[in-house]
Amino acid sequence: MKVLITGSNGLLGQHLIPVFARQGNYEVIATGRGANRYPHPDNYIYEAANLRTAASVQQLIDKHQPDIIVHSGAMSQVDECEKNKDACWDTNVGATRYLVQAAEKCNAFFMFLSTDFVFDGLSGPYAEDAPVNPICYYGTSKVAAERLVHNSKLQWAIIRTVLVYGISSDPHRSNMITWVRNNLQQGKKIKVVDDQWRTPTLCQDLAEGCRLIADKKATGYFNISGNEILTPYDMAIKTAEYFNLDTALVEKISAKSLAQPAPRPAKTGLIITKAETELGYRPHSFAEGLEIVAAEL
Repeated sequence: MKVLITGSNGLLGQHLIPVFARQGNYEVIATGRGANRYPHPDNYIYEAANLRTAASVQQLIDKHQPDIIVHSGAMSQVDECEKNKDACWDTNVGATRYLVQAAEKCNAFFMFLSTDFVFDGLSGPYAEDAPVNPICYYGTSKVAAERLVHNSKLQWAIIRTVLVYGISSDPHRSNMITWVRNNLQQGKKIKVVDDQWRTPTLCQDLAEGCRLIADKKATGYFNISGNEILTPYDMAIKTAEYFNLDTALVEKISAKSLAQPAPRPAKTGLIITKAETELGYRPHSFAEGLEIVAAEL
């Protein structure tokens, strides 16, 4: 069975490749912008593609005729989306439209990666059937893309997740864990938000959740995240304690003091009961996630 993974140079994409490739029953085609940045070249094919053009997408799908498409490629920097709305829309909505149209021609099972930022954060954590109401442009673009998938002729799954953390092979990509560790190791003070709540998600867990959905070709909306509600400050303190670093260097602040271009929902987090019951999804605790990240470092 052929599975096409978009956004394969990103954090999730680099974890999706091995999760599917090691199963033995999947032929993996990975695609991203530019050269392949995943350093392990075995057991999959890499194709560079510009998903923002219909012709490039159609050429990719025509060539490989995938049975399953896992669309994880996106513009996900929230402030950048707010400042550059055209690029955000082209990447998050336009590319999804082209992929859906091409997928309809080969009747592929379509899996779309979405976000907790489709919600306003007034009544989290959220179940799959909670009404969407984004408060930033990134969330707005993801809602529009979700609707394209939902209204398509395809069999589909929309996978929402939260605050994904883990280690990427791209040295330019940072994450919460390494940012906290590196600054505290250098004796630098850091300011971390304490009035936003999330259910942080280990990247390996998210990739495994996607595989479980693909194996069953389970349709509908699925929340795939961690199961602990934490603030970024909580995460920073737990990270400092794990690496035996000075927690006094971690200062709690309000999100309002950051004056970020894009507003963030205050309390999201996802309820994962459906994924646990229907898929057998079992995420790691944040403490276990720290151990896994530390081993990769």
